[in-house]
Amino acid sequence: MIAAMKIALIQYNPIIGDFKRNIAAITGWLGKAKAAGCQMAVLPELALSGYPPQDLLERPAFLDDQDRAFARLLAKTADLGLGVICGLVTRNPNPVGKPLHNSAVLFAEGEVLFTTHKQLLPTYDVFDEARYFEPGSAGGTCRYQGLHLGLTICEDIWNDKSLFPRPLYATEPVAAMLTKADTPVDLLINLAASPFNIGKGGIRRKIFANLCRCHSLPFIYVNQVGGQDSLIFDGDSLALDADGTVVARAARFAEDLVVFDTDTWQGEIHAAPADAEQETGEVCEALILGTRDYVRKCGFTKVVIGLSGGVDSALTAAIAARALGPENVLGLALPSPYSSRESLEDAEQLARNLDIEFRILPITDLFETFLAALAPIFAGAAPDVTEQNIQARIRGNLLMAIANKQRRLLLSTGNKSENAVGYCTLYGDMSGGLAVIADVPKQLVYALCRHLNRDREIIPRRTIDKPPSAELAPNQKDEDDLPPYPVLDAILAAYLEEHRSIAEIVARGFARKVVEEVIRRIRTNEYKRKQAPLGLKVTTKAFGQGRRYPTAEGYRESIS
Repeated sequence: MIAAMKIALIQYNPIIGDFKRNIAAITGWLGKAKAAGCQMAVLPELALSGYPPQDLLERPAFLDDQDRAFARLLAKTADLGLGVICGLVTRNPNPVGKPLHNSAVLFAEGEVLFTTHKQLLPTYDVFDEARYFEPGSAGGTCRYQGLHLGLTICEDIWNDKSLFPRPLYATEPVAAMLTKADTPVDLLINLAASPFNIGKGGIRRKIFANLCRCHSLPFIYVNQVGGQDSLIFDGDSLALDADGTVVARAARFAEDLVVFDTDTWQGEIHAAPADAEQETGEVCEALILGTRDYVRKCGFTKVVIGLSGGVDSALTAAIAARALGPENVLGLALPSPYSSRESLEDAEQLARNLDIEFRILPITDLFETFLAALAPIFAGAAPDVTEQNIQARIRGNLLMAIANKQRRLLLSTGNKSENAVGYCTLYGDMSGGLAVIADVPKQLVYALCRHLNRDREIIPRRTIDKPPSAELAPNQKDEDDLPPYPVLDAILAAYLEEHRSIAEIVARGFARKVVEEVIRRIRTNEYKRKQAPLGLKVTTKAFGQGRRYPTAEGYRESIS
């Protein structure tokens, strides 16, 4: 007979390497689990250090500090009467191979009862675990108070041959573990640090449900939550019964604790199931969480944003106000000779709607000073994009000066569509410490603005309705230089996220000349993106650490 047990699923938001703070947070959550009548608690992958610690793992002092922190955690929780499963970095005692393991440990009453190691170490997209960790071997089952548990870590369950046409790994850790177990396993548990991207929630649930039905076992998944650099962890921790039905669910994009009872195989539901219609809202929540955590974990409390009167800066400001509180956001309009009166009015109205501080700092005199200083060198050359970029760079300098003086973080406002094709100014509008919407295509920018306006007008209607323009030249429109955004975004998604060839994209109905020009611009603007501020990742393929293309290269796709 299976032992009745209440299990707490604890998704919490660590700060990488802040062991004192992380211990305090973990012990606080474990106290809540005990108060809820739980006999066991499950924490995320690498819960004590935070995920991903990256090259901190190469520092002996970091590893020693984590070991000391774990000893303190054991001592602090020894009297709780609670079994705890926690993600931890452990040492590899074997003299061959990488020196560390990504591990899950079970401890109770101040003692470690069981340890198992992650077997599948991802090296695709943003992941690079094989750089640091040695894979574990088949195993992972243990008993606690009569319950036979099968422990896995994140990627270990992402190799289902029935769901993936080309599995990345030769082994299936769950199947191998269950085959090796001396007696039947009662419950599968997965500790995870699985970042958010659009559509990933549905993929996860499909994998989890298939796992349960394939092995006729209930399943617990506990995921990290919070922003970490470009990554956003959405939580969404789950428990499923043996039929693959969700029976417990934690909140999304927030710390949470839910209780799952093995007596009834039921638990608490703190969030409604996500569906396709909620996708825009999920992206909005992800960006708010990512902005809040990046700003605060980097030691800032206040931000500054250049408000142009356009949708990109409006969306960035709205996200910042929700993430940090409107009292911590300064919006600055920097009109040039080509800025329209309507754009300045829209920027001011946005600030009123958000209740953020708003200032106006005209740049016309500075722009004319720049032109006068450059006139002897520019003599005989017709005005072109150079003069347009000077305006953006003046704004970047002023915004950075205010950020420095007032101890604020400058948020840049460029979207993915512009960044992809270089429709942005290096050292100008690309200046900043965080690019909030750098992975948000232009069409999604508009969808997010409409989402924010669903209850009341936050982003002025005119900002959304008017044709997009950088306003760096008379009567300028984005479509003077770019394809219409619905066309551009579709080509970018096919090329960047689906890795489609030119011929395949043309076959979808796009003009070959347009496709070739978009791809040329992606290639030639790689050097700009390498200098851009870190951006929050929400799509399956963002510019940043998950897209590793050479800057200097000569490959041109064959068109035959």
